[in-house]
Amino acid sequence: MDRSKTIIKTSIKAIIVNILLVIFKAIVGVFANSIAIILDAVNNFSDAISSIITIIGAKLANKAPDKEHPYGHGRIEYIASVIIALIILLAGFTSLKESIEKIIVPSDVNYSTVSIVIVAVAVFVKFFLGRYVKNVGKKIDSQSLIASGTDALFDAIVSFSTLVAAVINIIWGLKLEGYIGIVISALIIKSGIEILKETLNTIVGTRANSELSIKIKERINQFEEVHGTYDLMLHSYGPSKIMGAANIQVDEMMTAKQIHGLSKRIQGTIYKEFGIILILGIYASNERDEVAVQIEKDLREIIADYKEIIQLHGFFVDREKKTINFDIIIEFSAEDPKKTKDEVLERIKEKYPEYKYYVVIDSDFTD
Repeated sequence: MDRSKTIIKTSIKAIIVNILLVIFKAIVGVFANSIAIILDAVNNFSDAISSIITIIGAKLANKAPDKEHPYGHGRIEYIASVIIALIILLAGFTSLKESIEKIIVPSDVNYSTVSIVIVAVAVFVKFFLGRYVKNVGKKIDSQSLIASGTDALFDAIVSFSTLVAAVINIIWGLKLEGYIGIVISALIIKSGIEILKETLNTIVGTRANSELSIKIKERINQFEEVHGTYDLMLHSYGPSKIMGAANIQVDEMMTAKQIHGLSKRIQGTIYKEFGIILILGIYASNERDEVAVQIEKDLREIIADYKEIIQLHGFFVDREKKTINFDIIIEFSAEDPKKTKDEVLERIKEKYPEYKYYVVIDSDFTD
């Protein structure tokens, strides 16, 4: 709730500032007959709309889970970011069209001292607004606010370019508004594409934050009974709701009661410290068995010959049933993961042919 309120308050401040800039720039642009300043005002108006969409997205994303959406509505924030990106792109292409028309059919521009001062003030206002919104977005992990802040910083550069065009027109009489408008349009379009790409990547699913995944694994490994943490996967159902799964390796002699207690302690700790709901799986470790230890040592020597194999884990030997289980993580860039697995399997079978092998190729979800 606090996060949602922060997004809304920050967005309201951005709306007020942008509406004021729209009014001042539109008046200056009309009186100065400057397409660059008018387009700059249009861009500020699109920023205000973006902030309104951010507010709507934050309110909808904060809705409680229901039967149709048991994981909540947090991902609506990503949809809001997509809409913002599309609005930015629309503003960019509209600006590009009008700028080209301005170059083809140029008109006189009349800048005054007042108009120059207003544009200069706008540069500073947008710069500090952009930094403020972006910093708040990073602090509360809001993609929408980060996008709005980044766009505002671009606007500061755009306004500065308009100011330069005005000064050049006053000193040398060169009419560069149309060309500056094209540059402005290109920056707007570029910003929209980057925001859209980043948001769509998040919706599709990206690699878990490396720093976060390392911290989670390190924290779990601090529990005395845990011999290793593997296969960590994190799923985002919105910036404020992350669910995950991981496998922990424990001594094979632990009882179900002991494992149950350990799992609950780990889950409680991870939720308290990281706000992540974690599901745990178990790998048994037979490190006390000298035969199993030797087989694992030989297997690791074989795997060392394959650079594409990142990790071996989940190793377990059942001497009674004559089975060996293990997982290997192979790089996504590997040409033929199955071939690599088959070669490793064939080599270990040569040394221990009496066993039946169960091998799983795991994906490289985290660093």
